[in-house]
Amino acid sequence: MSTDTRRTPIVKVVFASLVGTAVEWYDFFLYGSAAALVFGTLFFPESDPVTGTLLAFGTYALGFVARPLGGVVFGHFGDRLGRKRMLVISLMMMGVATIAIGLLPTYATIGVAAPILLLTCRLAQGFAVGGEWGGAVLMAAEHGDDARRGFWSSWPQAGVALGNLLATGVLWVLALVQSEEAFQAWGWRIPFLLSAVLVLVGLWVRLTVEESPVFQQAQKQLAARNAERTHQPLLEVIRRYPKEVLLAMGMRLAENISYYLITVISITYLTTYAGTSADKGMILSALLLGSAIQFVIIPLIGGLSDRIGRRPLYLAGAAGVAIWSFFFFDLVGSRSESLIILAVVVGLFLHALMYAPQAAFFSELFGTSVRYTGASVGYQLASILAGALAPIIALRLLGDVSSPNTTAVAIYMTVASVLTIISVLAAKETARTSLRHDRTLDESPTRDEVPA
Repeated sequence: MSTDTRRTPIVKVVFASLVGTAVEWYDFFLYGSAAALVFGTLFFPESDPVTGTLLAFGTYALGFVARPLGGVVFGHFGDRLGRKRMLVISLMMMGVATIAIGLLPTYATIGVAAPILLLTCRLAQGFAVGGEWGGAVLMAAEHGDDARRGFWSSWPQAGVALGNLLATGVLWVLALVQSEEAFQAWGWRIPFLLSAVLVLVGLWVRLTVEESPVFQQAQKQLAARNAERTHQPLLEVIRRYPKEVLLAMGMRLAENISYYLITVISITYLTTYAGTSADKGMILSALLLGSAIQFVIIPLIGGLSDRIGRRPLYLAGAAGVAIWSFFFFDLVGSRSESLIILAVVVGLFLHALMYAPQAAFFSELFGTSVRYTGASVGYQLASILAGALAPIIALRLLGDVSSPNTTAVAIYMTVASVLTIISVLAAKETARTSLRHDRTLDESPTRDEVPA
């Protein structure tokens, strides 16, 4: 076990978390956008447009299924070996999978093997991103101070918005400079291959930071209790933090579902249900602007959560997305650029009210020796129920292209928001509390106390 207690400046740690998270989520969101735009026809060409898109979103959803497994594996080793190592491994894995997608032959070239290979790459993406989030936010949270943890740990959350901004931006530029035929033929591969450059930058930054001092202290305490080798983070989470896992899952529902309705289903709705493929540039422009604004406001909201608490902001966001969902699709379906921008920007602002304080909130729920595992499991298990199924459920609820049922989707969003509100109300306010708490360490005797 390392005894290095050097402390990297918090700004450097936050920058490393921001850049690495942006790269990983660029890769992950890129798949969702491509699934909405081209994967249905390139990898499932024998289906009608809606069914092909559903099948593409099926492979998209399986990436979420792999995320809890990634969260458990990376969380286990992150709690035992350190946060930094796991963050480097997850970034490399995500980069390889994304570049491979950019090189895949399509159905027209190799038949059914094409969607199988696409599925394999998506599972690798999901596994990698499952371990990314917990490590990135913990590095920021555990290096920061109690009074400003909401601000510092919100920067990795802003990295998610930045990743979506990069992915949408590249697709938007390609939509401007390429014909639809060129984009379908080869242009869609460019954003995936560009991931190689971003991954190298992210790795270089992450390799320069030191391990979390809070984690190092917990490791010393485990060693003093003769529990370092027998420590099983997942079992400890199940035994000592089951309520916290369930609360984290409940708090994720409205946040996760609303995000994918705004950033993924909006593309499909405008190009398939309410307009034509020619409207692709319009919705991508709105998402580009919305992501840029969200990137700026997430740290501001994170800082606000340090002053007024995590719960008030989270409750406002959950209620807000429920109400806004009844207006969102009508605004997008108007095919008015200004109204589409309004729909996306307001939706992403309401989402940010939940997402900005979430990193600090979840980090504060769990003890240091199991924090990576606990936060990752709660976060990623909810991704199956929320993010993975949201596009599929929304498309099913929308129904026939000629008469989409947007009210059904809004009711779906409202139910998720009610569950999130209940979870937030059941959780204690954690703002400005210390991260140096741990039920595992409190209940484990020291070596001197162990009977001979």
